Amino acid sequence: MPRRSSILDLPAELKAELDSRLIAAGFSGYAKLEEWLAAQGQWRSKSAIHRYGKPFEERIKALKLATEQARAIVAEAPDDENVVGDALGRLLQEKLFRLLTEIDIDPARVDIHKLGRMIADLARATVAQKRWMAEARAQLAEEVAQKLARAPRKLDADALRLVRQAIRGD
Repeated sequence: MPRRSSILDLPAELKAELDSRLIAAGFSGYAKLEEWLAAQGQWRSKSAIHRYGKPFEERIKALKLATEQARAIVAEAPDDENVVGDALGRLLQEKLFRLLTEIDIDPARVDIHKLGRMIADLARATVAQKRWMAEARAQLAEEVAQKLARAPRKLDADALRLVRQAIRGD
């Protein structure tokens, strides 16, 4: 197992700046980055920076590829109802629940506060997504009902109410 990267020991602000500089430089110019870190009082060899930068670059490339593929999928098969997002949220909730119930959490190795925040963020995202879907359905129902009310053959109030309910899923 390789040893821990010395880059991970940098202060958070400095590491974030190094990440930005790596991306801006196209994951090249390691000698300049070595000089910059030394000027910050945190000398690291260009080899250490490269060892850190290589997998970071691969993660960035993978993320870009995933983003491009997601855009292509959405363009070909729009998910107006966010079925994929809902499924992903449910899957993440299930995996996290199983993880929490099946393992003993060692507080020395796991930041319980971060884990709690992640769970709360996921719950908020799920609630926001459900609220958005309900609002979108209500807006669509209202738009359809208004169009039907202006149609040459007008529907009565009961028929319009049924249309709204059908679209909202009531």
